[in-house]
Amino acid sequence: MAEIQLKNVGKRWGSFVGVQNFDLTIADQEFLVLLGPSGCGKTTTMRMIAGLEDVTEGDIIIDGERVNDLEPKDRDISMVFQSYGLYPNMNVYDNIRFPLKVRKVPTAEHDERVMRAAAMVELEPFLHRKPAELSGGQRQRVALARAIVREPNVFLMDEPLSNLDAKLRVSTRAQIKNLSHELKVTTIYVTHDQIEAMTLADRVVVMKQGVVQQVGTPTDIYDAPANTFVASFIGSPAMNLVEGEMKGGVFNADGISVGGLTAPDGPITLGFRAEDASVVVSKGDANAPAYTMELLGDATMVAIRIGGALVNVKASKDYRTEIGAPVAVSIPAEICHLFRSDTGERLEA
Repeated sequence: MAEIQLKNVGKRWGSFVGVQNFDLTIADQEFLVLLGPSGCGKTTTMRMIAGLEDVTEGDIIIDGERVNDLEPKDRDISMVFQSYGLYPNMNVYDNIRFPLKVRKVPTAEHDERVMRAAAMVELEPFLHRKPAELSGGQRQRVALARAIVREPNVFLMDEPLSNLDAKLRVSTRAQIKNLSHELKVTTIYVTHDQIEAMTLADRVVVMKQGVVQQVGTPTDIYDAPANTFVASFIGSPAMNLVEGEMKGGVFNADGISVGGLTAPDGPITLGFRAEDASVVVSKGDANAPAYTMELLGDATMVAIRIGGALVNVKASKDYRTEIGAPVAVSIPAEICHLFRSDTGERLEA
């Protein structure tokens, strides 16, 4: 098992900064997700931990040992990539077995370990098949089994579900969650999908342009985003953000007025989540024509334009309206999040 410490780790290519001052301790057996848009530095951070990228500054410590100068093969790490990286000329059994041969594990142990790994990802019926005979989901499970068979101290997973369709993503996500519980191995998982982050992680690291924006449990980050970037990146749909003015505890913008707030007078950004607001019959805190309506099955999502922003509100599943028809929305003060307009930083009440 392994605790991982990243001490002010940075990566630069000339004047371009890929990762800046990444400082974090990842607990033994923790499932940590690095989350952010393309180019934010999450994959670069993972590659530095794996030894596939050199660290420009700072230290990476695994189980108390500084590993900056160790080769990837000496770090006791297993990686699962977005591309499956399977050997097309080998069947599933031999693909899973391959790391054991490379690491010169005694041959007598191979069959038991391969079969155990295959059983964990439900591949026993497919061991004789070549990768070309498998579906995308099955190939991804072979890649997972190949990582499991190594019995490493650390798993690194780089967007392993990106190539799967929506239904397979859900089932494979559940499998990874279950494997994490069963194997109890420290895992670092890279994704740009906030649903994967929320469902899989013990803690989430949200990154933007190489800088860590917030670290916390999924609940912490969802309920109290540190800034407007995190607020706009976490949640489906993302948090509604409206620019306006605060005066005497009342927030005002075009089409919206919310009272009972605690913040200094002046420009401010008001945030609230679609599921926390509600559509009302009479005049609400926000009033505007319906911009669009989407039937979700368990709810109806209605959008209106207020304060120059497109705002989503979740209504009951039987709610119906027409585009252009008036919509009134209740936005209680207790559901609101307030952010500085200039920096985007969260204002605490």
